[in-house]
Amino acid sequence: METNMRMPPLVAGLLSIGLLLSSPGSACAQATSTGAGQIQPGRPIRVVTGDPGGGSDLAARLIAQGLTISLGQQVIVENRGGSVIIPARIVAQAPADGHTLLLYSDSIWILPLMQDHVPFDPVQSFSPVTLPGRSPTVLVVHPSLPARSVAELIALVRSRPGELNYSSGAAGGVNHLSPELFKAMAGVNITRIAYKGAAAALNDLIAGQVQLMFPAVASGMPHVKSGRLMALAVTSAQPTALAPGLPTVAASGLPGYESTLILGVLAPAKTPVTVVSRLNQEIVQVLYREEVKERFFNAGIEVVASTPEQLAASVKSGMAKWGKLIRDAGIRGD
Repeated sequence: METNMRMPPLVAGLLSIGLLLSSPGSACAQATSTGAGQIQPGRPIRVVTGDPGGGSDLAARLIAQGLTISLGQQVIVENRGGSVIIPARIVAQAPADGHTLLLYSDSIWILPLMQDHVPFDPVQSFSPVTLPGRSPTVLVVHPSLPARSVAELIALVRSRPGELNYSSGAAGGVNHLSPELFKAMAGVNITRIAYKGAAAALNDLIAGQVQLMFPAVASGMPHVKSGRLMALAVTSAQPTALAPGLPTVAASGLPGYESTLILGVLAPAKTPVTVVSRLNQEIVQVLYREEVKERFFNAGIEVVASTPEQLAASVKSGMAKWGKLIRDAGIRGD
């Protein structure tokens, strides 16, 4: 939920994205004129990310391994668990020379929409490098629920307003915002049951304590294959090989619906454009390797490997989309 007092810095941030998209040449000229724009050979590069074992950590380690080979210098992954605030602040305050990067999910730009006094600006504190990958969620229900499609689920919820529950992990995560977007677009009332983590939320769904959930594809689909859960649809804009045979939510009852977790690689603000361009080229080459794409796929992540401008545009559209939902639903951090 945004207050009017918090809107100006976010608006200013969005304007700065517009400048990035409209005038990359002037920024490049400035970097060239100052003599900046080189990654220093032999000096380590560190990639700061979240807890070990998650999607961001996997992406950081695969990218770091590839860069170590292609650049011929050490690239270190630094895990900083807990809130996104700690890794974001580390990178925001680091020298803008390309030797400190942040790899994190879109919570980096969603958190400031839900909390006051976040010690970084999701746009002004960083330079976009690339969007390495994205991961949809899957709408799953307990098999006892008499709904076998999105349309049937919407009809069922409308007939029993407030009676059905969905489980989710922390506020602002993809398995929280996906059902909230579903509720808003379908005009239905489903009650959130919050858990400390997505694993506990999924376990209670399997046990029949709640009726539905939007887990990540990688964690939800194994339980669908075992018959413990029923999958209705995937939340990406298009069907995905990550969930073969499943229709999209948009195509099966809720046109226009889309919700995916996005990963982003960011450098400190004012990193020279030539450095950002070099990092982008090197990281994209790593992501295009077949063995890397396969590791991402097995973790439920689709490789994107975007340009810096495409990541900037995704941040802009994501902040607008999720900001409206968060304000309208009155969502605040847990």
